[in-house]
Amino acid sequence: MSAISQSEPVRPSVSLKEVRYEIRGELARRAHELEKVGYEIIKLNVGNPGNFGFRTPETMRLAMIENLGASEAYCEQKGIFPAREAVVMQQQSRGVPDVTADQVFIGNGVSELIDITLRAFLNPGDEVLLPSPDYPLWTAATVLNGGRALHYPCRPEAQFLPDPDEVESMITPRTRAIVIINPNNPTGAVYDRERLEALAKMAERHRLLVMADEIYDRMVYDDAEFVPMATLVHDTLCATYSGLSKVYRACGYRVGWVSYSGESPNTKPYLKGVELLAALRLCSNVPGQWAVQTALGGFQSIEELVAPEGRLHRSRSAIVEGVGNSKYLDLVTPMGAMYAFPGVKAEALPAFDDHQFALDLLEQKHVLVVPGNSFNVPYKNHFRMTTLPRQELIAEVFERMEDLLDSYAHA
Repeated sequence: MSAISQSEPVRPSVSLKEVRYEIRGELARRAHELEKVGYEIIKLNVGNPGNFGFRTPETMRLAMIENLGASEAYCEQKGIFPAREAVVMQQQSRGVPDVTADQVFIGNGVSELIDITLRAFLNPGDEVLLPSPDYPLWTAATVLNGGRALHYPCRPEAQFLPDPDEVESMITPRTRAIVIINPNNPTGAVYDRERLEALAKMAERHRLLVMADEIYDRMVYDDAEFVPMATLVHDTLCATYSGLSKVYRACGYRVGWVSYSGESPNTKPYLKGVELLAALRLCSNVPGQWAVQTALGGFQSIEELVAPEGRLHRSRSAIVEGVGNSKYLDLVTPMGAMYAFPGVKAEALPAFDDHQFALDLLEQKHVLVVPGNSFNVPYKNHFRMTTLPRQELIAEVFERMEDLLDSYAHA
């Protein structure tokens, strides 16, 4: 048997071929290199509140500290009971009566739970309906777990909202689940009740598992209404995902949860599969779980931040103003979450390329954004930026963007 050549590369798994996560990818690595040689980079690629001066509510920190003595051992694989019961109480207060603590799983953030719940569900070739644009972890987890991603369009000209009839037309005999991200990342769209009701009825007709990513549930602006999907899905299984990272500004705590509701025959084997995978990773971070009950049951400070005079609302308004003052940019005003998804007008810059723009913006203007086509869309004239910075910094960012776009126009 011949020896392996020393020059033979260590090859990654072929399963990674279709996996994309540019949010922390090539451009983010280049930003880190620039920082190491002394440049100050304005990082708008990640929705990380702690990097922009937001703090986790003090009551949550105290709850975690006071229970550190009870956090040194592994907990039950589903999570500590007070945290799971707090999720049940929140769901019940929203009109979801059929949730019990046994149907709630706590994870190391929603990201881990997306992977676990898809892995327990999918067989090779099973199809999952995903929004386009999407949060790319959903597509990656679908592919890595043997599934096939079917992207239903949420077009800019339709305010990034899906057409339920078009979504239903994509269903095949292999389609087993639909993912709904509301409020939406990356677009900031908030789905209206009528649209969600139509999607719920569609899922019930086809016995699809509804996977509702609602991590930004309380982060809505102006007259937008957040409607929990679990209140509309009754005759099929619904999984609701949320956590402490965004609304409660506790990204580093790594605490998320998924709760199951709705009726579907014979779901116990699937839920046992989820529990098995939860057990294989032993348990999620225990100290952070003690903050869940305080977070969900206490004063909701996010409401002040998204109110018209609140910091998040003012920052969002600064982005709307920055786009409005641009000769090149257009925007569907985000009604929720902590992102905006501006587009470049085709008539102004017909040769615009989102990846090249993001690279030039980083290299020349020291601002990091995420190219739009990283979110599984067929076009290349959008980019995502977080709405977390203060107004003054956002105004500076748009001045730098406009300068770069001017250079494109006059090249």
